[in-house]
Amino acid sequence: MENFAVLDFVIVAVYAVLIIGLGFFFSRSKGKEKSTEDYFLAGKSLPWWAIGASLIAANISAEQYIGMSGSGFASGLAIASYEFMAALTLIIVGKFFLPIFIKQGIYTIPEFVERRFSTNLKTILAVFWLALFIFVNLTSILFLGGKAIDTIVGTGDGSLIMPAIFILAIVAVAYSLYGGLSAVAWTDVIQVILLVLGGVVTTVFALKAVSPDSSIVNGISHVTDVAGDKFDMILSRDNPEYSNLPGIYVLIGGLWVANLYYWGFNQYIIQRTLAAKSISEAQHGIVFAAFLKMLIPFIIVIPGIIAWVMYSEGYVGATEAFELPDGTLNNDKAFPWLISTLLPTGLKGLVLAALSAAIVSSLASMLNSISTIFTMDIYKPYVNPTAESKKYVNVGRITAVVALFVAIVVSPLLSSMDQMFQYIQEYTGLVSPGILAVFIMGLFWKKATNKGAVWGILLSIPIALAFKILPFEMPFMDQMFYTFLFTMVIIMMVSLTSCPTEEDEKGIPLTADLFKTDKVFNICAYIICVLLAVIYTIFF
Repeated sequence: MENFAVLDFVIVAVYAVLIIGLGFFFSRSKGKEKSTEDYFLAGKSLPWWAIGASLIAANISAEQYIGMSGSGFASGLAIASYEFMAALTLIIVGKFFLPIFIKQGIYTIPEFVERRFSTNLKTILAVFWLALFIFVNLTSILFLGGKAIDTIVGTGDGSLIMPAIFILAIVAVAYSLYGGLSAVAWTDVIQVILLVLGGVVTTVFALKAVSPDSSIVNGISHVTDVAGDKFDMILSRDNPEYSNLPGIYVLIGGLWVANLYYWGFNQYIIQRTLAAKSISEAQHGIVFAAFLKMLIPFIIVIPGIIAWVMYSEGYVGATEAFELPDGTLNNDKAFPWLISTLLPTGLKGLVLAALSAAIVSSLASMLNSISTIFTMDIYKPYVNPTAESKKYVNVGRITAVVALFVAIVVSPLLSSMDQMFQYIQEYTGLVSPGILAVFIMGLFWKKATNKGAVWGILLSIPIALAFKILPFEMPFMDQMFYTFLFTMVIIMMVSLTSCPTEEDEKGIPLTADLFKTDKVFNICAYIICVLLAVIYTIFF
């Protein structure tokens, strides 16, 4: 811990106390018991700026700070397509998906599945999501967070990973367990300010360190000169990272599956918008999140590229930090190494607090979504359908604690993984194409039947596994795209077989008025589209 001074520890401790204190403050029940709406949907009282900040705080975690920065070290700016395309995806979600969900008045995404299809399909998807959230998302957030703290505070030998995991878990539980989504969303406003500030500070110091004269402007020029090919957004087939980011097909294929699923039909994310005061507040929050999303690559991916430049130029300590005994590179050490190496006392603590904010906010958000799905989609209908709100809230709290315990036990198993961000995307991709196909058909095709949806979701995983196991030599994004298309065909064929001429009785009536958006949303959407066109033109 010789790189970490007392002042740094004090700053991190102050952050922890502040977040826990704010969490309890926003958890006040004002003299009444929390209802399920209060606990799981923050009483449907969130304004647009809290929704936008909470969306980003929930999304940005160790998998971005550590995993995406590590992928920036390995593949360059191309990995930022996840972020840039997410901004456009958020606009689509806000205009076409969100109005339907809010009009339905749902608590969870599986609840929507029940209304559109059946209870059986809802249960299947609820179990899918619980397994995915606990064994992929929650475990990876914990492990990457522990790994980052081990690198920054300790020596990087892994001795502090488990203690760090326990501390992160305790802080997340301490402020989120009692207050539910309200505590999570309101503290996320503070968290997102801190995580953006931490990313900016790290980027600035990294640019000064890599510059020949400690100039930020010359640092940018030096990085682009040395690592010009790292700034290609569209990779060529001969690029070693093409299998992860398959060129132009990133923009027209599988990345759309990943983004539409994540931002449109993922309880972990969409729960914030369901808690909005109104549909316009939710949509304004989404465009705010879209603008923030476009900032993320410049404070997360760029530091990874800078770390690669410093390694390639033999910066002191870089070889020892990144080269493993077997000759491979430890890409995911990029961001933690920059913090521990470049930042002065005080700022080091501030950035670690920012990283902790990203991790803790994502943990709290994930725990809240796990407890919501289990309580409202499994416990309530199957175990105790007539309980009082207090009982459901307590079950949600117990569920969160159990899920966190399981994730803590499983998380060390991820220690052998390289490029954790890609790992998360790839294994989420086993289930996301089928789920997305079910939702797209259910939302926009009235003839989609429950039988078609069930067959589609059940066959989507064998199809995805076939693409992964058989020797197709196909990038996983392409695997996701074709799995999505095959699943849609299955849903269509089975639906037409069971109900060839009539619309399904649970089909959703769609009108033009449902998709009308106000002037603020429309102007922001146009600006985001123009900015994206400029970015891809410059870095194509």
